[in-house]
Amino acid sequence: MVDPRLQTRATELFGVRFPIVQTGMGWVAGPSLVVGTANAGGLGILAAATMTFDEMVTAIEDVQRRTECPFGVNLRTDAVDIDQRVDHLIRAEVRVASFAQAPRPDMVAKLKEHGLVVVPTVGARRHAEKVAAWGVDAVLCQGGEGGGHTGMVPTSLLLPQILDAVEIPVIAAGGFHDGRGLAAALAWGADGIAMGTRFLLTADSEVPDTVKQAYLATPVTGTVVSTAIDGAPQRVVRTEMVESLERAGLLRFPRAALNALRFRKLTDTALGDLVKEGFAMRKRQGLTWSQLAMAANAPMLTRATMVDGQIDVGILPTGQCVGVVDDLPSCDELIGRIVAEAIERLDALGR
Repeated sequence: MVDPRLQTRATELFGVRFPIVQTGMGWVAGPSLVVGTANAGGLGILAAATMTFDEMVTAIEDVQRRTECPFGVNLRTDAVDIDQRVDHLIRAEVRVASFAQAPRPDMVAKLKEHGLVVVPTVGARRHAEKVAAWGVDAVLCQGGEGGGHTGMVPTSLLLPQILDAVEIPVIAAGGFHDGRGLAAALAWGADGIAMGTRFLLTADSEVPDTVKQAYLATPVTGTVVSTAIDGAPQRVVRTEMVESLERAGLLRFPRAALNALRFRKLTDTALGDLVKEGFAMRKRQGLTWSQLAMAANAPMLTRATMVDGQIDVGILPTGQCVGVVDDLPSCDELIGRIVAEAIERLDALGR
């Protein structure tokens, strides 16, 4: 029997045993990690944003063959084929639609109409208020300690702001890695926690072992928030590659443009679609041409690390908690440990 103190609006909404979410990390959160998380009682989220449509379909089928537990799929709202992807999630009866950016209001309505739970990630109070008004079911609140694209406000300040702003369930992310963090999040009033780096560093993660060892060797001060990768603030491991990008200046553009074309071939994206998406990103985000080229280039750099294991030429997105992680348990072992620790802390508070 699950401790009732760990039964929250999030566990009820997602249909899982524990209020623990594995985030949809690009090139990392594949079927193996999602299945490991789901079978251990958490909510695994498949990173479909870096997959082609056909790869996404195959990955969803793979997960559904290996578990009967609910899971989620992460999408990019600016993807050229986003409507096709949304339709497939509905057909496949996926439980949760996760978004790194705010989904359109009509998209939220369509998903909810077909019974899916809609959960966007937010990094500011105004963003939470905006998507809550559109009818999303919950928000994932990521503080500045989080990995990959992140804001500057730490979780300890952002989370209370968002909890005060919305009535829907709030999942806390950014710096969480153990049961003490889960107990703290629940004490703040959150409905659960989400973790990326901690799940990346598990036995169920298919990231190459050499890359995992590089993460384990990173101290708590070994990360940096850089805009040199794709124009937006992104927390990554401080490597020679990142430092060279910081110094590259205008030389980034031709290098990035060539790699963007390579990425197009990997993802079967038509050149016209790539250009169309690029212009849309430039208009929406106010990017310079150099930043736009880097934004198209960034998936290639991350893929080189997470899939090919090329640490010297890749990018290692990471949360700041990387410096306090020192082992590679299975998802089942990790979630079991977190749950036991959280109960221990809640018991101590009760005393």
